[in-house]
Amino acid sequence: MEWVRGETIGYGTFSTVSLATPSNNDSGELPPFMAVKSADSYGAASLANEKSVLDKLGDDCDEIVRCLGENRTVENGEEMHNLFLEYASRGSLASNLKKLNGQGLPESTVRRHTGSVLRGLRHIHAKGFAHCDLKLENILLFGDGAVKIADFGLARGTEEVTASIGEGVQIRGTLLYMAPESVNDNEYGSEADVWALGCAVVEMFSGQTAWSFKEGSNFMSLLIRIGVGDELPMIPMDLSEQGRDFLSKCFVKDPKKRWTAEMLLNHPFVAVDLDTDGSEEAFAVQPKTEDVSTSPRCPFEFPDWVSVSSGSQTQFDSAEERVASLATDLIPDWSVVNNWVTVR
Repeated sequence: MEWVRGETIGYGTFSTVSLATPSNNDSGELPPFMAVKSADSYGAASLANEKSVLDKLGDDCDEIVRCLGENRTVENGEEMHNLFLEYASRGSLASNLKKLNGQGLPESTVRRHTGSVLRGLRHIHAKGFAHCDLKLENILLFGDGAVKIADFGLARGTEEVTASIGEGVQIRGTLLYMAPESVNDNEYGSEADVWALGCAVVEMFSGQTAWSFKEGSNFMSLLIRIGVGDELPMIPMDLSEQGRDFLSKCFVKDPKKRWTAEMLLNHPFVAVDLDTDGSEEAFAVQPKTEDVSTSPRCPFEFPDWVSVSSGSQTQFDSAEERVASLATDLIPDWSVVNNWVTVR
């Protein structure tokens, strides 16, 4: 692939992210702009891991950044490893939040973004991986309003979620998003991704991190707060009841009792109609009313409601005659009834 490196648009732990354009794209196989992550030999392993994970995740999930290829170059006498990815023209959710000067996003927007991230996580977990570094910096916003999960450099298979004996405590990912089992037992599985998602939702809505932690403070005190005791991340009181309940399913100390991404996708906080172009801020569920009849919930609620029965009605002189007409030796076959209505 022939390409031209543009301006630097971001930095990672092991790499630098630049804008890139293909110099020969007559076939139109590549987009006009790409993001290229470049690392020297020290960060090559992270890029190789990201490429491997993205290849296994495939291109059939719209909520995960696509990999467009890789190559190696020699720049300033040093070999560079380059990974080409989709370019998010609107940056990360973290950079967008900073522009609001401590203010959060509208709850309708938070709901939409959360649903997108959950669909991405569901796909990642179903493929047998955990992201291990989910945070707003790694959730990218595209020009059409789409939100996608990025940066799989720390991702690992869920069958290897626990560090080997003797490795000691590992800080894998970002401290403010770490789950209790990661702090206590070095476990980084799909459950830890769900905990991190909860922290991301709090930050999106409130503009503040889920844990109150001043920059420069002793990080060991935060590790103790996360891993020991009953303290949980902050849940904003001005978030809707649905939102607070959603977060309560994410912030469960025991990972075995924490909801999965699949379960959370059915939560009413994100079970909304989504606007495909990202231009709307309101995403309320509108029930479909066609071909649906309404029955009264009490004798006085719907005075115009009329019971409908098939066939002609027969007049009876007494209740005994009416009951006798209903009596039969036949056993009803409920399996042939196809108009059941699910109620909650």
